[in-house]
Amino acid sequence: MAAGFAVILLLFLAYIGLNIWPIVIAGAAIGLLAVAVKFRGGANGKELFRSGAAASRSADHSSKYSFEGIGGQDRAKNELIEALDFLIKPEQIAKFGIRPIKGILLTGPPGTGKTLMAKAAANYSDAVFIGVSGSEFVEMYVGVGAGRIRSLFKEARQSAQKQKKSNAIIFIDEIDAIGGKREGGQQREYDQTLNQLLTEMDGLYEQESPRILIMAATNRKEMLDPALLRPGRFDRHIQVDMPDKKGRKQILELHAANKPLAEDVDMDKVAEETFNFSGAQLESVLNEAAIYAMREQREWIEARHLSYAIDKVMMGEKTDRETNEEERKRVALHELGHAIVAESLRPQSVSQVSLSPRGQALGYVRHQPQHDRYLYTLPYLEEQIMISLGGAVAEEMFYGHRSTGSQGDFDQALQIVETMVNSGLTNLGIVKIKHVSLEALSKEMNEILDQLITRTRELLEAHRSTFTSSLDILIQDETLSGEQFRCLLCDSKQLPA
Repeated sequence: MAAGFAVILLLFLAYIGLNIWPIVIAGAAIGLLAVAVKFRGGANGKELFRSGAAASRSADHSSKYSFEGIGGQDRAKNELIEALDFLIKPEQIAKFGIRPIKGILLTGPPGTGKTLMAKAAANYSDAVFIGVSGSEFVEMYVGVGAGRIRSLFKEARQSAQKQKKSNAIIFIDEIDAIGGKREGGQQREYDQTLNQLLTEMDGLYEQESPRILIMAATNRKEMLDPALLRPGRFDRHIQVDMPDKKGRKQILELHAANKPLAEDVDMDKVAEETFNFSGAQLESVLNEAAIYAMREQREWIEARHLSYAIDKVMMGEKTDRETNEEERKRVALHELGHAIVAESLRPQSVSQVSLSPRGQALGYVRHQPQHDRYLYTLPYLEEQIMISLGGAVAEEMFYGHRSTGSQGDFDQALQIVETMVNSGLTNLGIVKIKHVSLEALSKEMNEILDQLITRTRELLEAHRSTFTSSLDILIQDETLSGEQFRCLLCDSKQLPA
């Protein structure tokens, strides 16, 4: 009726002699805009959740994952399983009057397996799994993000009912994209999206069946709005940390199950050499090792392939940079300086010395920590600074000056000094670095670095003959293993055998 009336009105205006084209063009523009908004936002969120089939495929995909297939993270898995038991055992929680958990927040560095744990949670609880990214809700059109949140919850309920399941898990990855702290003043679009999420989690439209559990992941928990973190919203906050040595070995063994490994491969050693690697990086190590073996047309993945892979994941692929003889000698002395200081202060810690350019580095020393460490004392941090300064000091010993190759080493040393200041391990006392004047901070840093440079120079001067015995071999072979390097130190009678 409205369309017919509009047509008749336009014909009447044209009949009496008015120019109707501006009205027609304006109406067409408004109609196109309305269609575009509907298409992008979708009253039912069709572009995100294409009816129940999308949720069905997500659920089928999540069934491939289980907690047994996730290496390490035993504490996080146990805590998550305990939270899921509240979901799958409603009779017991009703008996004790326990309020059902509405949300679980997984926090931790990238690549530690937060998404895998969410999929394993859906499999463990026999729930429909719908996974989305927080960035998918960020739109410039008013109300679109909030509408998608409503559609997400509606889709979860409908999919669970269709598949005759009593539970549904909605997983929002990178939730900080929509769950950031709200500021006063002008209302922003993603504030409305967050408000809608809070409303849904409050259970204003809660149904007893199916039960919906919200899981989310972020590596920036401090950026989230306090309203999300309070009890009744995300009740459980589970930290998913970098795996320890035992966890790294488990992850390596899981990813090595379908790969042909040679007898010389020692997973304990690989786990030691991959300190502070995430699960994603460990998977990449085995994948790259398999690629190296395939390139060489080998039947087995050998230990050297894993060593190459660790270097690639840590520092990048080898580059084609060609350096002249003088630069190669300078780089060799620089890396030997790092290695000699490291092996002198921490015996058995040097795993490899190499002149092969990787990433932005013309050479490198791969260190092998004796054990995982999470607390650092003042002597340990001072030793770490001396190892970082060893390359620059070695250049000064043989050339009388430094090069730009020490820039990364100095950045690392300054970061350690900042850690010492924030930890109250300097003469400044217990302070926050942002409250210290620039002049006082620079003075303290210079004093610390000058003292440690002097100690590093004294140590390297005592090992000058080691540079002479190792330099030609390193330049010729380009790589020294930790065992070879220690033999050269012993031959120079600088370290006890």
